[in-house]
Amino acid sequence: MQIGILFLIALSVLATSFISGVFGMAGGMILMGVLITFLPVSAAMVLHGTAQMTSNGWRAIMWRANVNYRIFVRYLMGLLMAGALFSVVGFVPDKAFVLIALGVIPFLAVLIPARFVPQADSRLGAEFCGFLNTAMQFIAGVSGPLLDVFFVRNQMDRRAIVATKAACQTFSHMAKLVYFFNILGNQARIDEWVMGLAVAMAIAGTSISKFVLEKLSDHQFRRWTQWLVMTIGAVYLVQGFYVLWTR
Repeated sequence: MQIGILFLIALSVLATSFISGVFGMAGGMILMGVLITFLPVSAAMVLHGTAQMTSNGWRAIMWRANVNYRIFVRYLMGLLMAGALFSVVGFVPDKAFVLIALGVIPFLAVLIPARFVPQADSRLGAEFCGFLNTAMQFIAGVSGPLLDVFFVRNQMDRRAIVATKAACQTFSHMAKLVYFFNILGNQARIDEWVMGLAVAMAIAGTSISKFVLEKLSDHQFRRWTQWLVMTIGAVYLVQGFYVLWTR
């Protein structure tokens, strides 16, 4: 891997881990867009999964006192069902599909009527959330905006939301790694030192983000998150259709 590309990837992991640490999502969307620009989809999925699993896992540890463990355990049940289904399907997306899916997810999350989306703390809400969001991890590598839909109307504060989502996403990214390693084998291999650099940058960015999240109000947290992911989604939609057009 060229030094310039490696530096850009390391900087992207640092910055996006910081963004995810503050807003509980969005960073993963940006990172995936960067990675699939320079790497094959299979390698991008694995490196993204490694960085995001580390970022979310470290965030869950930092805010462990705020994790809603009841929601987390129920989420894992949905995750296992999605894993069982996709292990049979064996789907691997291409670059254009990933970009378009990244662009559609934020708008889909906004357009779905609230009454059709059970909250994570409601009956079967966490299980459905786990299934849907893990499925999107296998399809697009990212599911943050959809995950957020299951948390926006409950009474949890920003710390509990970020902590619980981080715990859930840690295992979704772990499932993504297992899935792509299982169906792609050596095609999904990344040099160990590149993976190690991604892990170090993810921990650094996540650690710094804690100080910013403490300064935000719950109102600022919810307002800025929505505008951020919608803007990112629009950019990816344009990129995805451009890739399709130029094939």
